[in-house]
Parts: sequence; C-alpha cells; structure tokens
Amino acid sequence: MTEVIKTVITQYHEIIDNQSDPRVKNWFLMSSPLPTMAICLLYLYFATIAGPKFMKTRKPYNLKSILIVYNLFQVIFNSYLFYEGSAVGWLNHYNFRCQPMDYSEKPLTIRMVKAVWWYYILKHIDLLDTIFFVLRKKNNQITNLHLIHHCIMPFSVWFGVKLAPSGHGTFFGYINCFVHVIMYFYYVIAALGPRFQKYLWWKKYLTTVQMIQFVLITVHSCQLFFIDCDYPRSFLLIVIIHAILILGLFWNFYRTTYQKTTTKNEETKTQNRGTSKLQYCFIIENKSTEDSRDGMSEENKLKKGR
Repeated sequence: MTEVIKTVITQYHEIIDNQSDPRVKNWFLMSSPLPTMAICLLYLYFATIAGPKFMKTRKPYNLKSILIVYNLFQVIFNSYLFYEGSAVGWLNHYNFRCQPMDYSEKPLTIRMVKAVWWYYILKHIDLLDTIFFVLRKKNNQITNLHLIHHCIMPFSVWFGVKLAPSGHGTFFGYINCFVHVIMYFYYVIAALGPRFQKYLWWKKYLTTVQMIQFVLITVHSCQLFFIDCDYPRSFLLIVIIHAILILGLFWNFYRTTYQKTTTKNEETKTQNRGTSKLQYCFIIENKSTEDSRDGMSEENKLKKGR
C-alpha cells in the first residue's frame, strides 16, 4: 500500500512539475490543485449541510434584483469568452479536425490561454447558482446532477489550464460558453417574475441543448484517437469521461423530468377522454329514457282522448 501511495505522489509531481504549462505556473490558483479542491469541498459542505441548516428557521431571501444582475453578468461574461474563443481560435485559426498544442508566446496564443484561465475562474463563480438556491430555500433544485456538475467543473478545468490551455481541448469550454449564454438568458427571463413565465416554454429544449453539447464534445475529442495529431490524448480521455458522465446525468434528469411528465399527461388525457365518453353515453342514455317517457306520455294522452 505504501508503494502505491509513493507511486501516485511521484506521478503527481511528474505531471505538475514537468508536464504542466510553464506560462500559467504563477497565475492565480494555478500553483496547486489543492485550493480548487478545498473550494469545491467547502461548496459541497455549504450546499448540503451548512446552508440548509442555516436556513432551517429562516424565511427564504428575496434575491430577485441580485439574480437579474448575476444572470446578466453570466450572459455577458460567457458571451465575451465565446467571442474570444471564436476570434483567436475556433472560427479563425483553429482546425476542428485537429488542433495541436501551441506552447509559444505569440499574442493570439497567449490570448487563448488567458481566455481558458478566465473560463476556469468563471467555473468558481458558477457555484453561486447553488448558494442562491439555498438562500431562497429552493432545495428541490439542488439535484445530484447539479451538485456533481458544479463540483467537477472547477477541478477538471484546473487541469485543463495547467496541462493544455490551448489547442484541441479548448473546444469543451468554447461550446460550453455558448450554451451558458442561452441558459443564463433563460434565467434572466425567469428572474423577472411570473408575468414572464409564458416566455419560458422552451425550458425542455434547454436541457436538450445541454445534452447536445456533451455529444459534440465527445465526438470532437474521440476523433483524435483515429488520426495523427500532436495533442495529448491522455488529457482528451479525461475530457471524454467527463462529457459522458455529465451527459448521462443530464439524460437521466431529462428522462425523469420530461418523459414521465409527458406520460402522465397522456394518461390524464386518456382518462379524460374515457370520462368524456362515459358522460356522453350517460347523456345519450338519459335522453333516450326521457324520449321514451315523453313518447309514453303522448300515447297515454291519446288513449284518454279516445
């Protein structure tokens, strides 16, 4: 067991000290993964234990104005990062088929590296989503999918910045920023209040878009295992595992939330149709009985007249 631990520690230092990108070595939070791990653990503790305990005897906080500002900030920040990814990478200089790592100090390359680092910082800001749920006592929205997704992202993106902050793997953050622009725009409308609920009919499709992004990320990453490309496949393997895991969680959420709801609605419609048919038959039967009674009354009148 001791040898196994020693091997793990040795491999860790080999990766962090010798295989990491020297350009980000002295950047904020990039010297070690431990601060990010600590932040994620504190987040998990607050979301599941400390937060609900704190709110147990308190009324939900009204955070409408804060949520509108926060969600608008997310739309703007994600739009900026998507623009950066487009301008210096995926819509101008990068190849969707194979984009090797670039360790140079070229202005465009450094610009991409900085965008990837800001994306990493943004994943910490995303944790506020859950904090707001707790303070508003929306504990039903703090699902396993929500917690796992928010815990994994900062930690996994840290390794992305540390080992491969340019090249093929940046597609993950690029497409994710685009999806988050749509998602947080939805949240902006939702935060405006009940009057705007009628404009949120596309909520179901938002989950579909989330799943499509992880399918695209998986396919985009997998192709490098079948062609020659100067990009670390070991890192792409981490990206693929991450994407498939989150895709599975989203699919389970979609299935339990929307497919069951659809099934229940269909069952309700069927029951209503059945009830309507019974009511119709009952009305027809009553009408027939009334007609028969009317007929008998007319016949009796004729007999009396005779």
